[in-house]
Amino acid sequence: MLIQDDFNLKHFNTFHVSAHARYFAHVTSRSELTEALTFSKRQQIPFMLIGQGSNLLFKADYPGLIIELNIKGIELLREDQNYYYVRAQCGENWHAFVQYCLQNNWYGLENLSLIPGTVGAAPVQNIGAYGVEISERLHELEALEIATGKLLNFSTKQCQLAYRHSIFKAELKDQFIITSVTFRLLKKVSLNLSYPSLQEALKGIDRRQLTPQMVSDAVCEIRQSKLPDPGVIGNAGSFFWNPIVSDEELKGLRDAYPDIVAYPYQKQHKIAAAWLIDKAGWKGYREGDVGVHKDHALVLVNYGQASGAELFNLSERIQASVAEKFGIELQAEVRII
Repeated sequence: MLIQDDFNLKHFNTFHVSAHARYFAHVTSRSELTEALTFSKRQQIPFMLIGQGSNLLFKADYPGLIIELNIKGIELLREDQNYYYVRAQCGENWHAFVQYCLQNNWYGLENLSLIPGTVGAAPVQNIGAYGVEISERLHELEALEIATGKLLNFSTKQCQLAYRHSIFKAELKDQFIITSVTFRLLKKVSLNLSYPSLQEALKGIDRRQLTPQMVSDAVCEIRQSKLPDPGVIGNAGSFFWNPIVSDEELKGLRDAYPDIVAYPYQKQHKIAAAWLIDKAGWKGYREGDVGVHKDHALVLVNYGQASGAELFNLSERIQASVAEKFGIELQAEVRII
């Protein structure tokens, strides 16, 4: 395994901001992962894992070791009357994995198509889209305990998955590295068409003729129409979480803003952060090479040579503006380094 020094991370984050890591390691096996961790410990420097850099904003150089996890592999472990149990290694591209499952008639992940990132990163924030969260399909995962080097299994319950949350962002933060994930996928088609935008995209098609692949294609079409391609313009997709409010809070907001966009979520309500940012006047904003996308207010963009610090400063200004106007504190979904 080659460890490089003074490594430019510009092509390893989808914001395409220039930031340097003191060291960088490309890891393709568990033994290489162990070797990289040993190097970090020996050098007495911090380390950080990245997959495809799709949920990161480097606002400064990184003083330690960046480990790019690129461990690959997909296998069908077993099946029962209703489910296939499929294990994917942490470095698998998430969207490619979803498409592989659909090609094999393993259903249930179609609504999560085209979400950027890797399989290993998916459970950490319980990725979700168009009415489905990974928690519904996760069976178990395997993770390396950093302190001991032991591999441990976590059930779905043990992962403590909630909205954009897991135990790996809380009590076990920075203590484990997810190495593989096993999914419980459906044998029979059971489509989730609860989101209005998905219903709209599929209107006119007899629901009896709909297939999971058609749903996946519709999700991809919607996402591509709303979100800019990071290969063309630097971005990390949705920058902020959709805030969750109670019935009472939503009623107060609706009294003041009858057109507010909200969705039911586990006996509460998710407010569309994009709507809040748009109404606060930020949609389409640009200053130099930083801005808010003209078609989607939830997407901060790098138009060329913006620094991570400039993008971070813009995010703070948006948060302050939304808090002042609506009394809601937006939280960054993007991990800020």
